[in-house]
Amino acid sequence: MPIIANLDVMMAKRKMSLNELSEKVNLTLANLSILKTGKAKAIRFSTLEAICKALDCQPGDILEFIE
Repeated sequence: MPIIANLDVMMAKRKMSLNELSEKVNLTLANLSILKTGKAKAIRFSTLEAICKALDCQPGDILEFIE
């Protein structure tokens, strides 16, 4: 898939665990794990917004387009 989720990179930069992010954005560990490992087919804007707020970043810091 040409759109890559760099959630793990941003989490490492912010020194935040998957458990901590899960609590802050109110998502299950399973759903965040799917996004973190790049297996997600879609993401809701509300989820992306919550993740960006929790990690203090922009959507472009998490999502990347690669041809």
